[in-house]
Amino acid sequence: MRIINGVVHPMDGPVIPRGFVAFEQGKITAVGPMEALTGAEDGPVLDAEGGHILPGFIDAHCHLGLFGDALGFEADDGNEQTDPCTPHLRAIDGVNPLDRSFREAREGGVTTVLTGPGSANPVAGQFLALKTDGRWVDEMVVRDPAAMKFALGENPKSVYNERKETPVTRMATAALIREQLCKAQEYQDKQNKADEDPDRDMPDYDPKLEALLPVLEGKLPAHFHAHRADDIATAVRLSREFGLKLVVVHGTEGYRVAELLAGEDVPVITGPCLTDRSKPELAGQTLENPALLSRAGVKVAICTDHPETPIQYLPLCAAMAVRGGMEPEQALAAITRVPAEIAGIAGRVGTLTPGKDADIVVTQGHPFAWDGAVRAVFLDGKQVK
Repeated sequence: MRIINGVVHPMDGPVIPRGFVAFEQGKITAVGPMEALTGAEDGPVLDAEGGHILPGFIDAHCHLGLFGDALGFEADDGNEQTDPCTPHLRAIDGVNPLDRSFREAREGGVTTVLTGPGSANPVAGQFLALKTDGRWVDEMVVRDPAAMKFALGENPKSVYNERKETPVTRMATAALIREQLCKAQEYQDKQNKADEDPDRDMPDYDPKLEALLPVLEGKLPAHFHAHRADDIATAVRLSREFGLKLVVVHGTEGYRVAELLAGEDVPVITGPCLTDRSKPELAGQTLENPALLSRAGVKVAICTDHPETPIQYLPLCAAMAVRGGMEPEQALAAITRVPAEIAGIAGRVGTLTPGKDADIVVTQGHPFAWDGAVRAVFLDGKQVK
């Protein structure tokens, strides 16, 4: 199939003012200006009629499928508030792919998401990357696990403070994370020694510590929920101690320590921006945050944190970053190429590169403009809108 006569945003090269994208068997086969069409490409044709052709949008951090749409406790599966340390929890076991919000994500052009547990626990569990079309979550997975979720700041304090259990301070939250990582290091050391010495016994299997081993080895990114600048600094401090592959999630006051983050080469997933300052640690919230971080040299993605902001408004969140001073193509990259890179799935999605999955969005106008309504969405080459 070919999508023709559109403004093509490949996201791995310059914008093509009037171009096409061709794909077959679920993969992109060609991208270029209209003059490059040879006539050899067969199959159906969709005329973009001067609209914009982009990679499918990617939400770098949300809780899609874990907090049911218009439902209460029965579908509230995002926070296991019985234990502050739950690294062994897997998002794939809680996602409901038939939740109505998946359809709304597709209709909004969001074809891939990183979804997982909330921020009730200092060590919350495993995120996964998945496509937004399907009935069986195992068949929608792009990467599982995609990240280990940690949380700092108000949220873990508020959950356990009410019960007079730890953590009730930021010190205790960091101490619990440090304790779990130290135990995982000790567990790994015992495993290594048992491998080397047949006379030594393997340590008893511990699912929590086992889940943290890829994090210690740098194979699995550590996503730290942190809003305030001091919490961001704690995330950096812990990551330095244990050699973690850090990604800061939210980073509401990231602009206040932008040089630190750039110097540490720490990506930031900003957002949600379409919310009020609902708690004290959001007092420094500003639409300028993504732009200021980008100017400092920080790799920036933009998220909805669905259901905090409904996932179909991801392009609107990126548009608000432009209002805050971000360059439009940077903002588009923040919901396409950059989240794919952060998630380790850039080999499949994020750009209109031949060989990658045919996840494609066609809009009537520029996706940040009021007339930029989503006209068509293809996911793995299948039209889903």
